[in-house]
Amino acid sequence: MNLSRLLEARAEAGSPVRVGIIGAGKFGTMFLAQARRTRGLHVVGIADLDVAKARANCRRGGWSAEQIGAADLDQAVKKGTTRIDDDAPALIAHPALDVLIEATGDPKVGIRHCLAAIDHGKHVVMVNVEADVLAGPLLARRAEEAGVVYSLAWGDQPALIAEHVDWARACGFSVVCAGKGTRYHPDFHRSTPDTVWDNYHLSQEEAERGGMNPKMFNSFIDGTKSGIEMTAVCNATGLTPQAGGLTFPPCSRYDLAEMLKPASAGGLAEHVGTTEVVSSLHRDMSPVSDDLMMGTYVVIEGESDYVRNCFEEYRMLPDSTFHYAALYRPTHMIGLELGISVASAALRGEPTGSPTGFRSDVIACAKRPLKKGEVLDGEGGYMVWGRQSPAIDSLEFGGLPLGLASGVPLTRDIAEGELLRWSDAAVQDADEAVRTRREMEAAFGRPNEPA
Repeated sequence: MNLSRLLEARAEAGSPVRVGIIGAGKFGTMFLAQARRTRGLHVVGIADLDVAKARANCRRGGWSAEQIGAADLDQAVKKGTTRIDDDAPALIAHPALDVLIEATGDPKVGIRHCLAAIDHGKHVVMVNVEADVLAGPLLARRAEEAGVVYSLAWGDQPALIAEHVDWARACGFSVVCAGKGTRYHPDFHRSTPDTVWDNYHLSQEEAERGGMNPKMFNSFIDGTKSGIEMTAVCNATGLTPQAGGLTFPPCSRYDLAEMLKPASAGGLAEHVGTTEVVSSLHRDMSPVSDDLMMGTYVVIEGESDYVRNCFEEYRMLPDSTFHYAALYRPTHMIGLELGISVASAALRGEPTGSPTGFRSDVIACAKRPLKKGEVLDGEGGYMVWGRQSPAIDSLEFGGLPLGLASGVPLTRDIAEGELLRWSDAAVQDADEAVRTRREMEAAFGRPNEPA
């Protein structure tokens, strides 16, 4: 609770935390809109393949032409301004940089940038949760060995859920279930970038005004992002997936404890210490009242009569027996809150969530019948969505990680709804991301037991 004070001290000392960000899309732009107002933070450089768009996004976020007009990184450091270009390696390597934010959303690119940043002694805030679920446990270990921080991104739901879990355990509670809300319907597993805005219940105008990428947002609606984010939560907290992955039950924020208590107590949670994502839609497509579409939650157990009485007295959100109760956060502000991770890494040497084991995975699942020779188009596309799986099951099955299901041709026909295996795609073993993933599997072996 003292990050603002620590940042202020750095500002007063004329030694701000120097930050670089790769990827100035929606998440990056939201961070930049607040970073320019945060004393003690200095965004030295922004790297993006589309420099003109990055500049435009900065202007939308309130930056002046002078603030983003640095001729090079050295000038940016000297004058307190910001350099925008497409040279990510130069940004990573610059000696003045303290923290790198990886916000590209491309798992292969994210792994490359992360490894380079660690090699250069930089803390890494991994907005790119796709890269985290592909090889995060290994990346976090590499960072620890190098004496730097590897962190999930505060403001994004996985880090907020990890904080819920940490809060509960630090208070002595057993965590029954943790997760988030989303807009889900089984038919959405077939969603494509062509149908995403109808499924999201947004107009084209609203999507364009928000600068929303249809392929990226399609991964939110087709179930993929939920599987990715709950995998990041499991690998960071010790929670473990349900055997069949997420079931997306319709649930209001006031029914969390009743519905997500253990199955043995009449709830839907397969076991104690798991993840689930609740839907804001009933299966008949009618809206759930008091939904948690943008929020996060944790369900805890009261393990004595005294504590259960306290649940009632202090108006926690209990189940009907008062044995279980829920705490929720109604929304998340993604990039607007990302400065918390940057400050925590640089000033406390602590991540806002970081993988500690390989407990969960995300396997590519066919959205439609696929033909041999078709080239997979990855997350949020027309061909596959990502299903959460216990890591041990994924390893035994040989499941193709979603993060590698892009740009590779299929070696056989795949039926709709079928999970893909490594052998179903012509994955290139020489690819750095493939090598890193294989190294992560070898390093962690059997998934860690629940914490």
